[in-house]
Amino acid sequence: MNQSAGAKARFDAIRDLYSRTPRGFDPPKDEQGKRLPISEYFGINTFDLHKMKEKLPKETYTKLVSTIETGKSLDRNIANTVAHAIKEWALSRGVTHFCHWFQPQTGSTAEKHDAFISFDEQNKMIEKFSGSQLIQSEPDASSFPSGGMRTTFEARGYTAWDPSSPVFIMEHANGKTLCIPSVFISYHGDALDEKTGLLRSMEVLSKTACELLDVLGYSGVKRVIPTLGIEQEYFLIDRAFYQLRPDLVMSGRTLLGGQPPKGQQLEDHYFGSIPARVQAFMSEMEYELHRLGVPVKTRHNEVAPSQYETAPIFEEANISTDHNQLTMEVQKKVAMRHGFSILFHEKPFAGINGSGKHNNWSMMVTTSGSELNGENLLDPGSTPHENLRFLVMLVGVLKGVHKHSGLLRAGIASSGNDHRLGANEAPPAIISVFLGDLLSRILNEIEKGTGSDSNAEAAVLKLGVNKLPQVMKDNTDRNRTSPFAFTGNKFEFRAVGASASTAFPATLLNTAVADGLADLTETIQKRMKTAKSKESAILEVIREAIVETKSIRFEGNNYSSEWVAEAEKRGLPHLRKTPEALAELVTEKSKKLLSRFEIFTEAELTSRFHVRLERYLKNMMIEVDTLRSMADTQVLPAAFAYHGTLAQSAMAAKAIGVQAPQLETLNRLSGLISTLQTKRSQLESTLQKIDGLKSEEDKARGFSREASTSMSEIRELCDQLEAVIADDYWPLPKYREMLFLA
Repeated sequence: MNQSAGAKARFDAIRDLYSRTPRGFDPPKDEQGKRLPISEYFGINTFDLHKMKEKLPKETYTKLVSTIETGKSLDRNIANTVAHAIKEWALSRGVTHFCHWFQPQTGSTAEKHDAFISFDEQNKMIEKFSGSQLIQSEPDASSFPSGGMRTTFEARGYTAWDPSSPVFIMEHANGKTLCIPSVFISYHGDALDEKTGLLRSMEVLSKTACELLDVLGYSGVKRVIPTLGIEQEYFLIDRAFYQLRPDLVMSGRTLLGGQPPKGQQLEDHYFGSIPARVQAFMSEMEYELHRLGVPVKTRHNEVAPSQYETAPIFEEANISTDHNQLTMEVQKKVAMRHGFSILFHEKPFAGINGSGKHNNWSMMVTTSGSELNGENLLDPGSTPHENLRFLVMLVGVLKGVHKHSGLLRAGIASSGNDHRLGANEAPPAIISVFLGDLLSRILNEIEKGTGSDSNAEAAVLKLGVNKLPQVMKDNTDRNRTSPFAFTGNKFEFRAVGASASTAFPATLLNTAVADGLADLTETIQKRMKTAKSKESAILEVIREAIVETKSIRFEGNNYSSEWVAEAEKRGLPHLRKTPEALAELVTEKSKKLLSRFEIFTEAELTSRFHVRLERYLKNMMIEVDTLRSMADTQVLPAAFAYHGTLAQSAMAAKAIGVQAPQLETLNRLSGLISTLQTKRSQLESTLQKIDGLKSEEDKARGFSREASTSMSEIRELCDQLEAVIADDYWPLPKYREMLFLA
């Protein structure tokens, strides 16, 4: 049987797998040759607080720490001193260049490198780095998405240092670069990036939380920060297979591919033994991240074959977001060294689990003295008063999520996440909150009025809230079907997609919760004027909030069709596809919320809608063009070749007067080829129709409906052809090879 060139390349890739061995690397060792513990080299490539204290004058260090801890503007008078210390540290580490590292609205990071060189007065080359270079840079903004906030000829944009996120050194094969985490704004001051909105939302959440805590009697709280612990899921496949799949190269997901007999049904991959090559990759990846100050802690197999997860210790949301971007960047580089390609797409393979980026979110007190610093506001306390505080913060979150669930859904919308949400391994496109049996019972009792004693503290005791800390330790049940689940002392926002930046979802969540907390503050203050006591006023407001937000709470199976029907009865938005979800960004309610708290101006918010809609359209067009190319240049040629072989052998059998059993396969193959050609023509007609639509919104809806349906029909036919065509003719690596051979 003749083997096609594509099939030969595929078989060569399979053969080469058996010669691959786990890659080793040389971790740091002490004088006796013993590997150093992580603590000895953690953060060695970051200019963190410890290095600041060591290398900066005391007064400068104090001012810089104040800037970092309070979120206030940097005193420009100390900029030159800080810049000199950073430069000297960087040069001692072998760094030659620096860059402002920022996060434009592309979902990834950007940087422009400049060398530490200048000429002195005698025209002699010297190393120089000034305070102005540290604080601000001016990259060309014309090629970054702005959503219409500036015209093409307005190229000027500015990056400005974010002192709250540590400066770090990125190493590459032939050098090192100093990276300065920064925001990115236009000439007119509009936010062009993901980080600016996040920083604004953190300040707003801090302000509203502190105001509420002051009303509750915690007058010493000066700052509250949202924290994030980001669980990053991903797939690893051999790079040779990846390079033979145009769909993975172009779109990050397989646009066709038949299901193997074995997928994840045996449930034998989750927490299973990590393959040797993957273990080697993880070890080197963690080493690189630890040197960058990323506190990555956990690694394990995920549910699907060739799917894995890495998770860090929680950090301040801004730093955690930066570190997640660094994590993905380092993972890509290290994966290539180990002969892998890493896939962050939310649904790279059909029929098995997709990948998410679970955001474990909470609120923590900081900059408020040793007794209060580190207090997790979503962690039940040890006294009735502390647990009353816990319940207030809890219902504040419920109010924010309930009121702005559509906006939170918009924050996680993407073409990739459309394939994952509601696909029986991820939350549906309906935002709801899971609290667990214990908290649900307590909230239900409060709603009924149980414990409505005149003494509020006695009421809390009667409800058993004082026992929350002990009970919560054993209340470890997790509803993996919920998009927003309470897990003991934090909420797990599970609906965020694996490829996304956490900045935008976190920005919207922070702002929604700030709105809920602000509403509680105002209501409690009013109620205290007529209530018997402050505590009874607080409990009364809690009860009202529980009733108001009851529709957002769901303890059952979010995957079930019954829940979809129930959610509709409750009036919860079910925004299945990205175009309808993104529309929530520009509703009057969303505009009012985000402008009221000065997170985004209306122009900034509208630009984000257009940037995301345009990205959706471009992603869909890339997928369509790739599928057309694969069908025309790989699938159909393989089908024609095998069809010709079968026809020739059938003719030969007929010529010598024997039966030709291959005729049955030949006839089936003929039918599939004909149907595929018909569906290809229908796809062209659909695309022409969409192209004729006037608005981007209409085109996006056309891609999400008609074009997606047409693509699914073509995929189904290609997958059927894969099952019929002889292995020697099929040019594309199959699922069974990509997922099970490593």
